Amino acid sequence: MFACICCAVSVDEVNAAIDAGADTVDAVSDATYAGTGCGTCHERLEDLIEARCPLAALRVA
Repeated sequence: MFACICCAVSVDEVNAAIDAGADTVDAVSDATYAGTGCGTCHERLEDLIEARCPLAALRVA
């Protein structure tokens, strides 16, 4: 399953980036290129980050 269709980035690739320390959409984008196209997947990326790294939701923007 794709997390980002524009850049053909899978959910597994995003999860691997999160496991490696990417805890923001920008960090996931830097690691995988997800979210660098149209940006429609940003909310999906945020959900994946929060699911794998619950403390990321507590960070002050």
